[in-house]
Amino acid sequence: MKPLNVLLVVYAFPPAGGVGVLRAASLARYLPPEGIRLDVLTTKNPSSVGYDPSQLRDISHEVRIHRTLTIDLPFGVKKGLKKFFTHSRPSTIQPAAAAGSEHTHLLKRTFQDLLLPDPQVLWHPVLTRVAPRLIRDRNIDVVLITGAPYSNFLLAKKLRKQFPALKIVLDFRDEWLATSFDAASSFQFGSRSERARDFAIKSEHEAVASATAVVAVTEAALDTMQRRYPQEPATKFHYVPNGFDATRIPVAEDFLEHTPGGKVNVTYVGSVYGSTDPTALVLALKSLPPAVKSRLALKFIGRIEDPKYRNQLLELGNMVELLGYKPQREALEAMNSADYALLITHDPLNVSAKFYDYLGARKPVLACIRPGGDVRRLLDSTRGGWWADSYDVEQMKQMFIDAVARRSLLPRMFHPDSSRIAQFERKVIARKYAELLRGLGRKDSGHYFYDNATAIPERIAR
Repeated sequence: MKPLNVLLVVYAFPPAGGVGVLRAASLARYLPPEGIRLDVLTTKNPSSVGYDPSQLRDISHEVRIHRTLTIDLPFGVKKGLKKFFTHSRPSTIQPAAAAGSEHTHLLKRTFQDLLLPDPQVLWHPVLTRVAPRLIRDRNIDVVLITGAPYSNFLLAKKLRKQFPALKIVLDFRDEWLATSFDAASSFQFGSRSERARDFAIKSEHEAVASATAVVAVTEAALDTMQRRYPQEPATKFHYVPNGFDATRIPVAEDFLEHTPGGKVNVTYVGSVYGSTDPTALVLALKSLPPAVKSRLALKFIGRIEDPKYRNQLLELGNMVELLGYKPQREALEAMNSADYALLITHDPLNVSAKFYDYLGARKPVLACIRPGGDVRRLLDSTRGGWWADSYDVEQMKQMFIDAVARRSLLPRMFHPDSSRIAQFERKVIARKYAELLRGLGRKDSGHYFYDNATAIPERIAR
């Protein structure tokens, strides 16, 4: 079988660390054995939360990685700017200070609205020069563009004009519009103004119209996008979830020994930011009976993006330990030594990548989530743990009381559905993704064009 030539476009790629690189890294690792000749177009200097070279060691030398420079601020500098802008609030007590804060907010809005849809758009001029050259030189059949950052998807319209017959796949790791404007944004320095919203709506519309296929990582996001674009054929949209890498996750064969009345260890892995706001959780934990508080030991592994969240967590005193960012392997080992894994998300559409790691490790999950979201559906179908409404303090309080009470009974009470969980192994998911890509490579479908920047896309046969 002739290999399919695929170009994967991704902003951050190993050795850059953080949860944002995991999907692309797993595709680069597992697609080549499925008959895919893979090239990766990425940046040399991405703004990323950390450094994890172990991910790169798992990728075959057959994968060609093309790294280009981008103009982007280091992650630490972005955090400093975000902190400066976030904490410059207008004051109603001191008019002079309020006026200064107004100037700061004007500067913030001006700066943000120059970088739409996100600061990583500064890579776009390089991307639009290098990608066409690689498509020609490497005889590319399919371009797979993954985001966030969502500015990556601006490439689709450019490529469609240059290569009318090219197969283009948009891989949405998070749903764009809802994540950016309707839920707490995870971006370091993104704008949520009306101008930014209008730009995002128009850009996503153009990108989807230019694409051969659109991939969502949750069923809720898939449904949202299909309803948003009823003029597009349903066959354009596909569901390919995130997952876990079984070769990197230590699976707990037996439960850790537990002394009756001893500590109950709960570990959270991942960043703490807007959509994982711990405010309500902290209130629930502070309201626990003293006998329960004394037995809980919580660890947070990952960056805490806002000082107010750090301060809230530190109010828990000896109950909590904040360990900061760790490479994935270290973080997973720490998770595996816990009695429970903690999940916090207020996002009903997207599913955190760490959730699949929790499932893969067969670690009982305590989930603070939205009851109507995809996380609850997956948690129930896999029998992966227990959940409470992430905004309901009393529900979360009771969940932790129950978790402490059942700790010694976990071997008898926790029986996850291993066959269901196995469907989310990254190697299995990559095999399904390869089938999708090969199907597109064989398909001679129509494509889209634009008469001008604001025209409604029109379908033509090629």
